[in-house]
Amino acid sequence: MDAIYLDHAATTPMHPEVIKVMTSLMEDTFGNPSSIHHYGRKARAQLDKARRYIAHSISAHEKDIYFTSGGTEADNLALIGVALANQTKGNHIITTKIEHHGILRTAEYLESIGFEVSYLPVNSVGLVDPEAVKQALRPDTILVSIMFINNEVGSIQPIKQIGQLLADHQAYFHTDAVQAYGLLPIDVTELGVNLLSASAHKINGPKGVGFLYAQKGIKLQAMQFGGSQERLKRAGTEGLPGIMGMKKAIELIEQSSYQCYAHYQELRELFYQQLVQAGIDFKVNGVLKNSSPTILNLSFPNTHVESVLMNLDLEGIAASSGSACTAGSLESSHVLTAMYGKDDARTRNSIRFSFGLANNREQVIEAADRVVKIIKRLVNQSEKHKDGDL
Repeated sequence: MDAIYLDHAATTPMHPEVIKVMTSLMEDTFGNPSSIHHYGRKARAQLDKARRYIAHSISAHEKDIYFTSGGTEADNLALIGVALANQTKGNHIITTKIEHHGILRTAEYLESIGFEVSYLPVNSVGLVDPEAVKQALRPDTILVSIMFINNEVGSIQPIKQIGQLLADHQAYFHTDAVQAYGLLPIDVTELGVNLLSASAHKINGPKGVGFLYAQKGIKLQAMQFGGSQERLKRAGTEGLPGIMGMKKAIELIEQSSYQCYAHYQELRELFYQQLVQAGIDFKVNGVLKNSSPTILNLSFPNTHVESVLMNLDLEGIAASSGSACTAGSLESSHVLTAMYGKDDARTRNSIRFSFGLANNREQVIEAADRVVKIIKRLVNQSEKHKDGDL
């Protein structure tokens, strides 16, 4: 039985071309980009090349890109860096209840040191209302942070609308674009965002590398100290192989004109239709329209998430109950809780399937068939238990 990977929202397999670029770089360009000799200059040239290309990928200026260890560090630098550097303007921050924990835990930290945070609700399909953002704004609001695409249910937030309503306010606008970067074309100016976080391992690049876009002129306090790398905002020798791997990953996506979007949409629809035709009972958490084509979060009545995941694993299917950062936690999904309420059964019986480079049509059909068998078996066991037959 072949294993089938349906957890691309957690991480993606590295593209073979990315591996080639990184391997070659580790063999040939080992200098420190901060060194002034030939080896250092050679490394610096590659670093500058990567910065320019990645900036271009979001229509930004190269000096506005800060390389980090990933999305979480970028989120931390954006929130804490802006908050600490702009305290004279106010201490109020706005975010949502469905953010990744890289944002939520950072917001909690800021609350612990005296900042005030408003956590906006979402509707039953996982969308924040721009009007709610407008109503939450105060004269002392210094930062609004709203994710681009939710990592659990795939809801695409109205980032451009929110950017427009913040245009005349002092608050900076940050978006965690970890699930969006490389999936959708992004123009930070058109969207009206001042800060943006991204991570390489979600786009078939390496783990341990990402970036923060911070618009020119934004006051941003460094979070770690040492050398003068990243224009004094992120000390430490840059991880050049990973950075170049990230560059190659986004290059491959742009060379195909983001055709991966339509391909993943086709795979998700195929999987969904296979389940529909099998006649099993399930509900979509969120909506299929205007959501990430890589993510399908489903509720299976009369099942429990732990038993479903265990059976999926035994059948060779890798899926999850939500964010990989909370794997092993017995707590219900904070995203589904925000959408439906803490007592709703969907917070306890939902599974996230996410599609990507590791999948093809044959795999998706086979995976759906295995899921159908598992759900039918578990529902049958549940019904027998209710009838007292077990």
